[in-house]
Order: sequence, then C-alpha cells, then structure tokens
Amino acid sequence: MNTARPQIRYRAAGLGAALVGIALALGGCQHDEVATASIPDDYKQRHPIAIEEQNRSIVVFVGHARGGLTAAQRADVMGLASTWLHEGTGAIHIDVPSGTPNARPAAESLHEIQAMLAAAGVPPRGITTRPYQPEDKRFLPPIRLTYSKIAAVAGPCGLWPEDLGPSMKNKSWFENKDYYNFGCSYQRNMAAMIDNPSDLEQPRPETPSYTPRRITAFEKYRKGTPTTTTYPEADKAKLSDTGK
Repeated sequence: MNTARPQIRYRAAGLGAALVGIALALGGCQHDEVATASIPDDYKQRHPIAIEEQNRSIVVFVGHARGGLTAAQRADVMGLASTWLHEGTGAIHIDVPSGTPNARPAAESLHEIQAMLAAAGVPPRGITTRPYQPEDKRFLPPIRLTYSKIAAVAGPCGLWPEDLGPSMKNKSWFENKDYYNFGCSYQRNMAAMIDNPSDLEQPRPETPSYTPRRITAFEKYRKGTPTTTTYPEADKAKLSDTGK
C-alpha cells in the first residue's frame, strides 16, 4: 500500500490554509493602510486655512431714560465704520429694538448713529435699518450693527480621535506620526492674524518707487560717492565712543 499520496494531500491542504491566512493578513494590512491614508500627514492639509464670509458686529446699549450715545459708544461706531470701509462686503445692518421700554431713546440714538456713519464715508445705500423685538423681555435690548466680511478661518481644534499613548488601536504612535490635533492651533492663530485673506492666494501689487529719492541715489552712484543715507542724530544714540 502506497502512503505517499495522503501525505502529499495533507501537505497541499496545509499549504493552501497557509496561503489563505497570508491573503487574509495582507487584506487586513491593506484595509488599515487605506484607513490611515485618509488622514494627511501634513498639518497644513489636515487643518487647512479656508476663506469664508463672516459677520462683524457691535452692540450699543441704550437705557429707557436716555437718548444719544456716550463717548465710548461713539468710538465704537466710528471704529466699525472705519473697518467697514476697509473690509466690508455688504451693507451695515442696524437692528433697532421696537415695542420695548427703550424704543424711543433707541430711535433717537439711531439718528446719531446714521449721521456718524455718513460722516465717516458710508454711503446711504450701505446702511439698512430694521426693527426687531427681543425674545426675552427681561434683558435690555441693544442696537446691533452688523456687516459681512471675508475672513480666513481654520479648525475646529481640540479633536482627539485617537489616544496619544501607545495602544493596539493607535497605530500612528508606533509609526512616530503627528497626532491629529497637531498644528491646528498654529493654523487657527495664523488665520486670525492675517490682515487681508487674499494674501493667502496672491501677493499684493508693488507700490510705485519714490522718484526723488531714486534720482538722488542714481546721481551719487554716477559720481562714485556712497549712496547710503547718513543721519546727524545717529551718533547721539551711541552709548560709548568704542569703535571710532
């Protein structure tokens, strides 16, 4: 009786089971690779700075027995008018309380606000007024001034989808990769400090050169004299005569 064939069959069956196990393991590795590849490694791609339209607003509180604005409120209104001329993308909406104990003083303050905005250079079509009634009568309803602007934003921050410590679920720790929230606060602060969001997409145009200064520098260069500017007050700022 020949026992070689059953042994060959057993070996073939064992080899097939091993191949199936290897295939399953590779499939699992491929699945994990696809899952982790969906999160970018670069924090600039993981927390990009986006350009969107936001609202800027101030409130002006008016009591029921007083009309007009205080000095601080006038400064707030003029500051909003100045920033609107620089960054506004829509009209200034003024919400005035109606049917409240301070409705009449608020109407008087509204005329002063409109006059200040016009004096600051805001055109009449750039101001819209609309009455409103507060939902909660217990609080003093203010006059709200709001306009839209283009802003750079990033985030939200504080998302922790994985543990920072070593674990079987957190494979990025063993791969020495940045945690998910890394770089988010930097991107958010950078977006908040940008004066003009369009600077992220394109540089600003150069201003024309100062022609009189350029002519003076070229004339010195033509004569072979130093082109540096000397200031008589420069020596007064020195603490000692060392180096002379």
